[in-house]
Amino acid sequence: MKLRSDSFADGGRIPGEFAFAVIDRAHRIRLSANRNPHLAWSEAPAGTKSFALICHDRDVPSKPDDVNQEGREVPSSLPRVDFFHWVLVDIAASTTEIDTGAYSHEVTPRGKGGPAAPHGTRQGLNDYTRWFSGDHDMEGDYYGYDGPCPPWNDSLVHHYVFTVFALDIDAVPLDGRFSGADARRAIDGHVLASASITGTYSLNPRLAGQEG
Repeated sequence: MKLRSDSFADGGRIPGEFAFAVIDRAHRIRLSANRNPHLAWSEAPAGTKSFALICHDRDVPSKPDDVNQEGREVPSSLPRVDFFHWVLVDIAASTTEIDTGAYSHEVTPRGKGGPAAPHGTRQGLNDYTRWFSGDHDMEGDYYGYDGPCPPWNDSLVHHYVFTVFALDIDAVPLDGRFSGADARRAIDGHVLASASITGTYSLNPRLAGQEG
């Protein structure tokens, strides 16, 4: 199974239009276009009944102590955890491509709706739901795709892994609200094949140009 994108090269930098935020010299960061990238896959195995898509950042700081703090930088030695940016299930077996901006084309304060999504798909909650918890202006349920917004003072470039899974089931056995971790557990034992591509991103001006 193969996966590609017209939006970024595997191992290369994700353009700002597909991010939640971009660098702003005056204000550290500003919100961006937040469009979902183009994805296309091929060579799914016989017996595929549906696809699932998960995008996660594997480089998120495990402790928030230094995150976005003036005069400090998140150390590269800090253990890192997964942060889910997109969870999409029940993609029809006949589907081989997702168009740019088909599922997200702007930042939506308090989050986009779900889990129902276009073309009979369902979307899980991404981890901005947890990140913005308690924020007066942004708190809410964030379904679907919301792009990169790593700490602007992180010493590491972040890696965003997009994975498409070919499944032997028509629908993932989840009801109501679900997370990326829930989706991973639900598809366990049903994956016939998978393919991944990885893009990089940073909001740290010191690292600008070092992604990829």
